[in-house]
Amino acid sequence: MHLATGDARQFLKTLNDKQKAYVDFGLKNPRNGEYMLTAFRLVPGRGLNFLQAAAEIAAESSTGTNFKVQTETAFSREMNALVYQADSKRNLVWIAYPWRLFDRRGNVQNILTYLVGNVLGMKEVDGLKLLDVWFPPAMLEQYDGPSYTLDDMRKYLKVYNRPILGTIVKPKMGLTSAEYAEVCYDFWVGGGDFVKNDEPQADQDFCPYYKMVKHVKQAMDKAIKKTGKKKVHSFNVSAADCDTMITRCEMIRNAGFEPGSYAFLIDGIMAGWTAVQTLRRRYPDVFIHFHRAGHGAFTRPENPFGFSVLVLSKFARLAGASGIHTGTAGVGKMKGTPEEDVVAAHNILHFKDKGHLFEQEWNLIPENDKNAIELVHLDLAHHVILEDDSWRGMKKCCPIVSGGLNPLLLKPFIDMMGNTDFITTMGAGCHAHPEGTKAGATALVQACDAQQKRIPLEKYAKTHKELATAIKFFGKKKRRPE
Repeated sequence: MHLATGDARQFLKTLNDKQKAYVDFGLKNPRNGEYMLTAFRLVPGRGLNFLQAAAEIAAESSTGTNFKVQTETAFSREMNALVYQADSKRNLVWIAYPWRLFDRRGNVQNILTYLVGNVLGMKEVDGLKLLDVWFPPAMLEQYDGPSYTLDDMRKYLKVYNRPILGTIVKPKMGLTSAEYAEVCYDFWVGGGDFVKNDEPQADQDFCPYYKMVKHVKQAMDKAIKKTGKKKVHSFNVSAADCDTMITRCEMIRNAGFEPGSYAFLIDGIMAGWTAVQTLRRRYPDVFIHFHRAGHGAFTRPENPFGFSVLVLSKFARLAGASGIHTGTAGVGKMKGTPEEDVVAAHNILHFKDKGHLFEQEWNLIPENDKNAIELVHLDLAHHVILEDDSWRGMKKCCPIVSGGLNPLLLKPFIDMMGNTDFITTMGAGCHAHPEGTKAGATALVQACDAQQKRIPLEKYAKTHKELATAIKFFGKKKRRPE
């Protein structure tokens, strides 16, 4: 809602000439396609009132600085960000950004430099958090979006109507390349689909990268031969520079892996958006796996500065990540709530969904076009969309959930999520199983089977010993391992 008329009038009178140029409560139709819309939680500082602080944020995050300058032009003023709505009681402010401000080459790093760059360090605010963002269709068309999606991975694995069952190799560091590959093999022959490097995996002396790749390929081949089922491994290609990152990607591609059997994991926040978008553009036929290590510095709700999980996830989809970790909604060990994690997961997965403050349509054609409306209905009915009409919208980004899950917690998370369109990567939830990794993977598969068949876990465990052991171990000890 807008500021109450009286409050708006009172606050408007306090603005100086510079600040007035960044406020327009009469902005006509902010969703007309000219603007990217944002919503911030703002706590003013330095004796400024709410609207003065909001105007300073709009200025610093677009064309302005701390004083009005003599060098501005009539055109440069058209690029001003505009405070178009505010609610001082809830500390919320809505700011519209002319998206022509941003790098024409679909540069996500450039957008975030504006939105959460210098503004997070301004003296004028005691708190500033970007809660939600809305992208107009004309802007979406300038960005890559995902290419290789969850649907493509499902098709490769021939896995439908259930989550992709994955693991993170544990211990996260310290295994040799052969030991690492052995864990992969055990998980795969136990029935698992997907194995990922943990986020610190690199080229350590005790596990040289090239040997790890070679041994994983051998383990995958043997597991496929034994089970008759395809498998996927996600390799962390994050590196000190893009040249080394690409070298690692090419090493994997040249190791003999079948297309579809490998993904490229990038520590997106630590390596940066440039690395994410480089991978997306160089390898459109590979699942780009965005690990969000470091996100808590920005997203934790007790931090008054930064951005939400929803914002991070939506920008990952915009950048072209095939999947991003979205949290376990409080079911696992990581900080998170359904209001934060499930909303983020739905917004990157669905063609249209409600965020915290905006409803995002990922369509590139008018939302009232009959084909756009049909896509929304098909998506909600769990049909695969945008396979042969990708010009109509931006493809989905897959939620990846990890952090404290085990076979007992799979169904509670599915119930919380409301669907099975995600990749789960349980670490110790598989490897801590008393009978080892293979049995841990089997217990996970059995828990998934029970959920699919709508049979209570304890009842299903009576005829499935690996699951029974998992229930005894994880249940009685109240453990929530990663």
